[in-house]
Amino acid sequence: MGEPRQAGVRMGEGADRVRGSSAASSHEGTEASHERTEAAVLSCPRLALLVSSAFFGVAPAHADDVADFYKGKTITLTVSSSAGGGYDTLARTVARFLGKHVPGNPIVVVRNMAGAGGIVATNFLYNNAEKDGSHVGLLQNNTPFEPLYGTKEARYEPTKFNWLGTPSVETGIFVVWSTVPVNSLDDAKARETTVGAAGVNSTPAFYARLLNEVFGLKLKVIVGYPGQTEAFFAMERGEIDGYSSVFYSTLQATKAEWLPQKKIKAIVYYGPEKRSELAGVPYAPEVVTKDDDRVLLDAAFAPLALGRPLVLPPGVPADRLAAMRKAVANTFADPDFLAEATRLGLQPERPRNGEELQAVIARAYAAPPAVIERLRKLNSVSR
Repeated sequence: MGEPRQAGVRMGEGADRVRGSSAASSHEGTEASHERTEAAVLSCPRLALLVSSAFFGVAPAHADDVADFYKGKTITLTVSSSAGGGYDTLARTVARFLGKHVPGNPIVVVRNMAGAGGIVATNFLYNNAEKDGSHVGLLQNNTPFEPLYGTKEARYEPTKFNWLGTPSVETGIFVVWSTVPVNSLDDAKARETTVGAAGVNSTPAFYARLLNEVFGLKLKVIVGYPGQTEAFFAMERGEIDGYSSVFYSTLQATKAEWLPQKKIKAIVYYGPEKRSELAGVPYAPEVVTKDDDRVLLDAAFAPLALGRPLVLPPGVPADRLAAMRKAVANTFADPDFLAEATRLGLQPERPRNGEELQAVIARAYAAPPAVIERLRKLNSVSR
């Protein structure tokens, strides 16, 4: 193209004046020609971009590459649970709104892949899903830490996933029924307190052992309660004293009146951040006194900091990853999404972006070997 050379003539304008009138005359004609060319270039933004790129030796940017890739495509959102639960409800709500925030506005469809507590879907996303940005995953928040706990079935490296974000983080609470004579951590140290769990290696059982380990409590795990709902019924009937891992979001969605009406007592709560709604209740990271216990709690509570995380497989092109992270953040800020998620009881009030989740994973996997060994012992016990 001739435009860069014309620009070069203008840049040499001072030297032309030194050469005399003939050179100046020649220059005037050239400059007039250049001005006509410049006017034509400015009237065409795309041509202006090409001229600028050619002059500076830079290839023109293809800003529409991501949109071109996603236009007319279908994104598969694989959720690592069966249909009908909280994760599935969130996946289908995200699918309704995500496409309008992704360049090219692709369709988003949900695929359920339950099994092994979320490990089946996580293995698939890491090892088998296409790594071009067309597969998104919604993981259960404990699954990324299975390799840390030494679970052989977990064939993935969580630090290599591309984390996108979560609409909220979780807060766990150790609660007891109102009639139980336990009102503080000191009371729970002095008296054996029964708490419900699905099995000896379930999440509530893990948190019960963790609280015993760090705070010297005397929680006795009673198994056979598949979930929080069944444990709540058991507390009301007096079968058990309490529950070691009541999630605040679930409590608000199902039994929002229990804390205000003092049907249950919150003894201690834990998670990635303090909550003003639980003012007056001890916050575990502030109660712990030993540094190694503090590091242990940070690693143990990492799943709560992930909330309900969305991911892309490893190896997705950087521009598509950036676009998808932005799309997820915009979805979580979308007033229509927020209204629908709130209506469904999904508590989308504490979003975190992909970079923040990536940092949570990196910190947990960088924990000292002694801390990881303690975690593994607490996570799995003989049946």
